[in-house]
Amino acid sequence: MQTNIDRTVKFTPPWDDSPIDISFVFESEMPAGKHGFLTCKEGKMVFEDGVEAKFWGTNFNSAACFPSHEYSEMVAKRLAKFGLNMVRFHQMDGDWSTPNIFQFTRGKRLENTRSLDPESMDRLDYLIYALKKNGIYVYMDLLTYRRFRSGDGVENAINLRDAAKKHSMYDEQMILLQKEFCDQLWNHYNPYTKLAYKDDPAIALTEITNESEIFGNCDMVVEPYLSRLKEKYQAWRKENGYPPVENINLSENSCTERTREMTLFKIDLQKKYFDDMREHMRQNGVKIPIAGTNWNSGGVALLHASTGMDFTDSHCYWCDWKWSPHLKQFRNASFLGNRDTWLACFPFYRTADRPFFISEWDDPWPNQYRAEGTLHIAACTALQGWSGTTIHTYRYDNRPNIDMIAAPITGEALSGVPYRSGVFDAFNDPCRFSLFYHAALMVRRKDVRTSGQLTVVPVNELLLSEAKAKGEEYVSRGRLSADCTNIPEGVDGPSIVYNYPALDCACDHTTTATMVDGMTIPANAKVVDPYERVIPKDVEKITSDTGELTRDLKKRIALIDSPRTKAAYGFLGAAGEIKLDGVTIRCRNAYAAVVMSSLTDAPIAESDNILLTVVGNCDNTDAQYNDNHTVQYSKGHGPIEAEVIEAEIEIENNQGIFRVDAIGDNGMQVGSANPVTENGKIKFSTGGDFPSIHYLIQKL
Repeated sequence: MQTNIDRTVKFTPPWDDSPIDISFVFESEMPAGKHGFLTCKEGKMVFEDGVEAKFWGTNFNSAACFPSHEYSEMVAKRLAKFGLNMVRFHQMDGDWSTPNIFQFTRGKRLENTRSLDPESMDRLDYLIYALKKNGIYVYMDLLTYRRFRSGDGVENAINLRDAAKKHSMYDEQMILLQKEFCDQLWNHYNPYTKLAYKDDPAIALTEITNESEIFGNCDMVVEPYLSRLKEKYQAWRKENGYPPVENINLSENSCTERTREMTLFKIDLQKKYFDDMREHMRQNGVKIPIAGTNWNSGGVALLHASTGMDFTDSHCYWCDWKWSPHLKQFRNASFLGNRDTWLACFPFYRTADRPFFISEWDDPWPNQYRAEGTLHIAACTALQGWSGTTIHTYRYDNRPNIDMIAAPITGEALSGVPYRSGVFDAFNDPCRFSLFYHAALMVRRKDVRTSGQLTVVPVNELLLSEAKAKGEEYVSRGRLSADCTNIPEGVDGPSIVYNYPALDCACDHTTTATMVDGMTIPANAKVVDPYERVIPKDVEKITSDTGELTRDLKKRIALIDSPRTKAAYGFLGAAGEIKLDGVTIRCRNAYAAVVMSSLTDAPIAESDNILLTVVGNCDNTDAQYNDNHTVQYSKGHGPIEAEVIEAEIEIENNQGIFRVDAIGDNGMQVGSANPVTENGKIKFSTGGDFPSIHYLIQKL
């Protein structure tokens, strides 16, 4: 069955519209905020009126947070048409961005970062207003990439990293500046919504600091902060009954001070920062759920430091960049055959007592196999009962008429981060954003059911003196002994590990969370020893306990089989005929994603309106790579070309006679797939004379 299909179709989703409009499915959820403020109850995000919240969304990065009013109206409607209901405002304080929240234009020297630019705030205000009208909530970032300046009263500011990471969590002046920023932002009055930010239920979530924690590598060499940290450590030791120590080594990438006491000190230091910032916002009238941070290198220690927060958050990417002006190398691989996928850290950072949100994820261009990312994370989000996700990112700017993936081009100049900007722009990538219709339905409409069984994995032992390594495999993967003698290079203290056997393959199987001391185990939860495997080590196929999700590691395919959404993705050509409940798929392409969703409340077998999306490899015209597609020679140019997916589809449906129309990137009908309706089945093929990515299957 498998063949190499050497045929493409030009398919560039318009920057200002959507080929398909599914906003009508969620029109009862407009405007955002109609259910009241978001709260956290019993491990879920719940609005004030008792409605459970589920979010599928995207990040707006840096300049994208400050568009014109006209752009705001357009983009809000476009996101709603794709089914999104959350935007995270990220990197608003990014120094490289024009505009940013402190400065709208370049030219005048910015002496400090202690005031919000009026023009930037007007644009942000209107964006919130436009999103709100269209049922889209806001996740508000606070400290992300702010570059403190000498005018801020910050010593040695020139040598601090973006957000002064690590130091900004214990330096008194920088904490005062963060509180001042919070006061300005949350008390800011939006003339379009006629509400202060703190009083607007459409602003639903916030975090204290992005991707920053005091564990991990100890790059704390900047003075006078290094000396102050050592003074704080000595004071902490005295307060907690430990004798003073000499020669505390916290130099960059050395971190020789890896004792249990140092880890406990850092837990206390980070927890104090989190709790203090949260309490400051609460006293200022901020009502919404607050997270501490979203990084994933702090391990158990970070879980302990975050116990006062309302929800947990984490990030994960399927990419590995070696990107420079002269070598653009990247990971070009599918994760479907991996036992532990790129989502392995999420069950660890989702704790049993609180909701969990993923504020950044991506399986980005130019990986040829990225079409699997959107479907897989949406399915796992629904199965696990996570409250939602936002992809990183929609765009880094607002330029019109972009007809290629990764435009603007990858920028080595953006604060020294070569992959920032174009590589992650997803707004017009057919392999990612064109699948958002189905992802939104799986998460928001709960097309994929959440597991009814919560498995809880206690992970307290890493902070206990009697902890010991349990098996050679997990020593090699980073298990820590009681005396901290086998700590891997670059690991700070007995705190980081999340590779427990019990969490292995958890995302694909059952709702899983961890717990540390002080957490209450939910009723009816199943407690599992962290070293006991839930999924056998030699398994080749993992099925969710709901029966709706399957991942075949040997064939490298995954299936979604729920009443209203059905999908097969991965190396379908070699898999032969794929049978789901009421749907049969035979795909000739080596690799593809084939997914269909009912656009009514009825299951596919009874629906009169079904959306089908078929997508494989997509890239720019004339993009050039090495033979194994791991080094990019040229990004090419527009328009985007999508591989034509040749698949035979059979759908059991007895609602009558159907038409199957291929829909182009402009929303126009390209042609008919010439379906045959007989014996209660709709039979047709994609590709053919009228190839496209989207097909509408509608009753005549």
